[in-house]
Amino acid sequence: MQLTVKKLLSFVMAACIFATVSIANAAPPKKTYTEDEFLNAFSGKSKKVVADKLGQPFKKELSVKPAGANTMLLKAGADEKKSKPVKVEMWYYKNIVKYDPKRTYKETEVTLVNDKVMNIAFFNNR
Repeated sequence: MQLTVKKLLSFVMAACIFATVSIANAAPPKKTYTEDEFLNAFSGKSKKVVADKLGQPFKKELSVKPAGANTMLLKAGADEKKSKPVKVEMWYYKNIVKYDPKRTYKETEVTLVNDKVMNIAFFNNR
């Protein structure tokens, strides 16, 4: 009886170890890019392309019109009624762009204007 319990316990432990190793290996490694690779892959691309290749960012921000902007536009002669609305969104990713073989930038900011990538910035000081 005691031998059967030991065999059962050994089997359960082996199954747990196997399951843990399988789960750990199931997640694909996170792709990193050089600066040039990242710029070539995402400059001018759509929001959908970025989301498909990089997944959802860890943080998103929407730009807002500053207080008093309408007054300044009127003084400059701009007619807001004739202009199209512009949606500016910033997406932030962590540790996906390398600046040397061993180190990555802490953050990469992708700025989308009307759902197209218009600016990309790399940061270590945030």
